[in-house]
Amino acid sequence: MDLLQIASLLIVLAAFFGTLNYWFLKLPSSIGILIVALIASLAVMGADFVWPALQMADTVRAVVTGVDFSEALLEGMLGLLLFAGALHVKLSDLKGQWRLVALMATMGVALSTVVAGVGFSWITGMPLLVALVFGALISPTDPVAVLGVLRAANLKKSMETKIAGESLFNDGVGYVVFLVLVGIAFPQDDHHTSGLAAAAQLFFQEAVGGAALGLGLGYLTFRVMRRVNDYSLEVLITLALAFGGYSLAVYLHVSAPIMAVCAGLLIGDIGTQHAMSDETQDYVDAFWKLIDEILNAVLFLMIGFEVFAVAFEADAVVAGLLSIVLALIARFAAVAIPVLVLRPFREFSNGVIPIMTWGGLKGGISVALALSLPESEWKTTILTATYVVVIFSIIVQGLTVGPLARRLGREPDLV
Repeated sequence: MDLLQIASLLIVLAAFFGTLNYWFLKLPSSIGILIVALIASLAVMGADFVWPALQMADTVRAVVTGVDFSEALLEGMLGLLLFAGALHVKLSDLKGQWRLVALMATMGVALSTVVAGVGFSWITGMPLLVALVFGALISPTDPVAVLGVLRAANLKKSMETKIAGESLFNDGVGYVVFLVLVGIAFPQDDHHTSGLAAAAQLFFQEAVGGAALGLGLGYLTFRVMRRVNDYSLEVLITLALAFGGYSLAVYLHVSAPIMAVCAGLLIGDIGTQHAMSDETQDYVDAFWKLIDEILNAVLFLMIGFEVFAVAFEADAVVAGLLSIVLALIARFAAVAIPVLVLRPFREFSNGVIPIMTWGGLKGGISVALALSLPESEWKTTILTATYVVVIFSIIVQGLTVGPLARRLGREPDLV
């Protein structure tokens, strides 16, 4: 199948499964599409088990594995999704939460990586360095999953800003940490740098370079948009920033996710205030919300079908089930310690630790990173465990974080 056929098939299936969810399940759109896709995938596998002559699973598996999920997300969809998410997080809202967001995106990611990595090494017996790679890919909360759920959860504004802001930044930081650890754990892989000094240089280059590029391109785009008063052209300019900036970041070997977030934040706040008319703001906002919804639907559909790419060996499944608890413990450490560090200096909303722990959803980025790992004896275990954690996180945590927040967050909203 060529690219157009694959894109057409994904759009048709996303629309069809979304309609089934709307008619029957009535769940939040993205989660409903994932569940319907997962049910359809398991039904195909079950049909092959009952009637082996059908060989439907092999046909579907060939189509699914023919689509490079890792490349499609990390080098295609992710830039648009992160830019769209950042565009709707205002710097004025983020200003009051920046200390916690910064600590959780740095200290939190590091703590979670160590806790999850050490625990996974103990569970599976794999070398610690390889297990830390799993810790790095499972630690960041997925902004795509998080932002999609937040829209339906009706959380308090400060809580929503904390979770959304942290998810946007820890995704970029977690991706850089993943690249560094892969370079150390798999030095034979030509695509990654090995050695501690080179790893430190890579981290600085990716993180700081990505932020600088995003702010630079965002400011340049802002200056151009101030001299334009045509809503259709300005929408096109923002699209060019998201596409072109992400591609340029990949070419320059700096963090493309961090670039997309920084550019989106700048355009979404300063750009809307000083470079867009009210009409342009309405069109830009509507356009990127639509892009976000469509790509979310396609991404969650792809996650549901990735079950065909996972080898469900008994040991790997057990490791995955244990990793659900491990990921929650690691997430708790990533939330609780930064909150406790800042608690003497400011107040927090009621239930901030359990809500942010349970609301830290994992998603397609973790699966894509697991699929991108170099071939090794441990890749199957890591991929299976990652997939199990992601499915649990999106379905169980995603459907219950709203009720949990409403139950625990009853006191007045604090800054």
